[in-house]
Amino acid sequence: MISVSIVDDEPGLRESIATFINGSPGFCCASTYGSAETALQGLPGDRPEVVLMDINMPGMNGIECVRRLKALSPDIQILMFTVYEDTDQIFKALAAGATGYLLKRLPPAKLLQGIQEVHEGGSPMSSSIARKVVASFQIVTPHSGKRPHLSPREEAVLDYLAKGLTYKQIADQLGISIDTVRTYLRRIYEKLHVQSRTEAVAKYLRP
Repeated sequence: MISVSIVDDEPGLRESIATFINGSPGFCCASTYGSAETALQGLPGDRPEVVLMDINMPGMNGIECVRRLKALSPDIQILMFTVYEDTDQIFKALAAGATGYLLKRLPPAKLLQGIQEVHEGGSPMSSSIARKVVASFQIVTPHSGKRPHLSPREEAVLDYLAKGLTYKQIADQLGISIDTVRTYLRRIYEKLHVQSRTEAVAKYLRP
């Protein structure tokens, strides 16, 4: 059972998502919050496995909430769930600590799939968001000499990670074990001076 918390200032949407999650086998809604401020007070105690986070809310926005929440609960997985799809917001959210980025217009089944992927170690993104991330990655890659040196295999692992693949999918693509993928990631974290896959991707893609 994957426990999910929702942070969104629209009561109707918040409750409809909670009802949908509770009615889906293998998922349960641990809590809902209408503001970033109340979420920061309650989520560390709720200990959900995945948080759905809106961006545009009165008071503190979702991106700042992500940053503060990750400082309080580093292991929590946060999935942005928003209408915003501009590149600046995407990378701010990823740099703050979000694990994935989904648009609210996606079908309900895709939302469950995204929650499942985050829980399994992936970084799900709506297709239009993934295209923007990949495009930015392709632009940044020629300047990789400005970053700490990564081996070709480490670059490949990080490339797949940036595209939202799970550890198992990366292992299958490269013909290696999941433990080997984790070993490469530990080396990547050390070289990039980060502590999570989201920080690694954000730092690697940053111009």
